[in-house]
Amino acid sequence: MDILRETDFKNLGEKKTGKVRDVYVQKDKIILVSTDRHSSFDRIIAHIPHKGQVLNQISAFWFKNTEDIVPNHVIDFPDPNAIVAKKYKVIPVEFVPRAYITGSTNTSLWTLYKNGQRDFGDFTLPEGLKKNQKLEKVLLTPTTKSDEHDRPISGKEIVAEGILDQGTWEKVSSIALLLFQRGQEIARSKGLILVDTKYEFGQTEDGNIVLIDEIHTPDSSRYWQAATYQERINQGLEPENFDKEFLRLWFKENCDPYKDKELPPAPQELVAELSRRYIQIFEQITGEKFQIDNSGNILERIEKNLEKYHVSA
Repeated sequence: MDILRETDFKNLGEKKTGKVRDVYVQKDKIILVSTDRHSSFDRIIAHIPHKGQVLNQISAFWFKNTEDIVPNHVIDFPDPNAIVAKKYKVIPVEFVPRAYITGSTNTSLWTLYKNGQRDFGDFTLPEGLKKNQKLEKVLLTPTTKSDEHDRPISGKEIVAEGILDQGTWEKVSSIALLLFQRGQEIARSKGLILVDTKYEFGQTEDGNIVLIDEIHTPDSSRYWQAATYQERINQGLEPENFDKEFLRLWFKENCDPYKDKELPPAPQELVAELSRRYIQIFEQITGEKFQIDNSGNILERIEKNLEKYHVSA
């Protein structure tokens, strides 16, 4: 099986390596190639067949279905794993809308609430909420954008620290909530609940807002199956979800993924199951059959499809 671990294309510009994507930076555009790398514990723990294609093509679906709300950075999708995008000044805030109180990390809304926090700067949560409960309204919980660890921050702090002025904060917040509403509506029509997500935005030279990065992928968003949600909540069970946690748990049980210099290889049956889940969520969201390209070398295919974006040295 052809797995895309990394790329090293010449003549596409300066290469920057992200957790999942290889980014080639040119003067006025960037080329983002989604690999099959799977990141957790701040490191790569596995390579999941077809994951990069799923992420790229789900983003393509959502960019198309939200372009009437806000312009996006898309120039072209020349390959199943690649997007060519216009380069913009990046707004250094991630906008995170949440429709439910959930999560298990130290910074998740549910963990903070369970540990006694009620005042979150822009809103105060009431007593008596239960995990995975729907919130009275969608809440925005922004974070700073960082290569290290993102920091939760309120809208008031964003304005007070001069990261954004009041008008821009309000404008982008409004766009984020409209995008999330559209995402919820389409997800529900596909039998899914869009629980929470994150958006990143850029600005044109004259200050207009543009959606960048990715949108509503299973790596940036939490999805639950709508049909079984209420029944499972009534039974005290976790919602039926697109779950990547089983792979994380295997590593935590079989090594110290934060400290060990080398990690054991992920079991093939778990890798195959996660690949199947990525394909399933793609097909459920888009309503399309996932097309696997078995025609040859994936690197050669991508390189050929990106030839027209070569830049001279």
